[in-house]
Amino acid sequence: MQDVVIKRALLSVSEKAGLVELGHALAARHVELVSTGGTAKTLRDAGLQVKDVSELTGFPEMMDGRVKTLHPKVHGGLLAVRDDPEHMAAMKMHDIGAIDLVVVNLYPFAQTVMKGASRDEIIENIDIGGPSMVRSAAKNHAYVTIVTDPADYDNLIAELEESGGKTSYDFRRKCAAKAYSATAAYDSMISQWFAFADQQQLFPDMLAVNGNRVTELRYGENPHQRAALYVPVGPHGSGITQAEQVQGKELSYNNYNDADAALELVSEFRDGPPTVVIVKHANPCGVATGETLIEAYRAALECDSVSAFGGIVAVNRPLDGATAEAITEIFTEVVAAPSADDAAKAVFAKKKNLRLLLTGDLPDPKRGGLEIKPITGGLLVQSRDNGHVADSEFKVVTKRTPSAQELADCRFAWTVAKHVKSNAIVYAKDGATAGIGAGQMNRRDSARIAAIKAQEAAETYGWGEARTVGSAVASDAFFPFADGLLTAAEAGATAVIQPGGSMRDDEVIAAADEAGLAMVFTGMRHFRH
Repeated sequence: MQDVVIKRALLSVSEKAGLVELGHALAARHVELVSTGGTAKTLRDAGLQVKDVSELTGFPEMMDGRVKTLHPKVHGGLLAVRDDPEHMAAMKMHDIGAIDLVVVNLYPFAQTVMKGASRDEIIENIDIGGPSMVRSAAKNHAYVTIVTDPADYDNLIAELEESGGKTSYDFRRKCAAKAYSATAAYDSMISQWFAFADQQQLFPDMLAVNGNRVTELRYGENPHQRAALYVPVGPHGSGITQAEQVQGKELSYNNYNDADAALELVSEFRDGPPTVVIVKHANPCGVATGETLIEAYRAALECDSVSAFGGIVAVNRPLDGATAEAITEIFTEVVAAPSADDAAKAVFAKKKNLRLLLTGDLPDPKRGGLEIKPITGGLLVQSRDNGHVADSEFKVVTKRTPSAQELADCRFAWTVAKHVKSNAIVYAKDGATAGIGAGQMNRRDSARIAAIKAQEAAETYGWGEARTVGSAVASDAFFPFADGLLTAAEAGATAVIQPGGSMRDDEVIAAADEAGLAMVFTGMRHFRH
């Protein structure tokens, strides 16, 4: 394919940034500028000579601007195959001039939705002519250059300067690919708005999934796997991908996954006291609240200091220097916080590989949305696990009612268990995890592993007895047998929180009564596979 000389350009953009500079660069190469509405005005105000599309088509813009570029003299000039005699004859017969360059960005649909506009205003911000021109130009990229992103204006100018006013086929092909991605994402946003917002369909017949690539990562879960990070197109809340990385090495695939798990859990406490979460391999290995962040960090670390080595730390309060000093006493991969003071930043600066992420707001744990998991030949889609049970909804099922402290520890353990891979068992005491058992094939083994870790911590710190003594224990799903509950009782737990719902609930309740335990049912399960 040959290079194409740019003689005529059609410009119609909603985002005016960089437009005037581009217009001057094109005019300097004697490119005829054709434009519409506000774009034409911006160019003229900058002293550029511009032809209105209405001059090109012989028809005025009409219907409040809904119809202006939908015309054969526009699309014929875009779609004509320049070396096809029949196409060229049709152009000559109907006085259709070739258009060599199209610069279009689309109506701000996502921004309109995000500002809470009315339905009528949202509908008016569905672009029709723009995507049509983009698709026509992109299809005919053998002859036409299409630019949809203002960030590519400099690339276009450089291409013209290097080739004497021409564009190469390779450049046009790359632009066409990007253009179709832009229209696909745009249509996807509109589709999602109609399905989820306008018609309240949680699971539409066709699920449109899209995202912008932020960066390619060094590798995936393992070095032989390739990976990249994408963020959704359109409205989305705060999260680990929106965090500012202040320092440290490039984040890996596993770093992002673990940091997201830590942020999701610490966000459960965003309105609570100072809280610290330590995560390893997407599972919490220590969680604690305290009067101060450093107090919370120390308590979280004591739960499982072995696993915390090389872990991820997330906090729900601005980081201070003292807490930063404590965190850097052991090797830590990533620290995520809403903000950090100068003292904390100075401490972390001494650890050049440690990644510090500042998230601003913490995500709302009760927010909605969908989670998507690929399986062979398909996608599993579900709503987020944003279920919440108030203390008033807890059902006491044993003879003994939990004390106020036991109930508080039950709530804390239950909140943490939601974020532990199933089968999950969490012991908690005085606002800190005492032992965590995750990802086992049966609940009894999770209870045993958590108790073993608690005993190891007691020996490490010389406590005399494990913190599971006098603790509350949470199970993310019901105890199918009494063995898991009895294992927790042997570890010293005095209160239990679980969903209930087993065929053997009566046996489990009887075992709890015999062991003198207080137990509450939540009626809600929190599996995390």
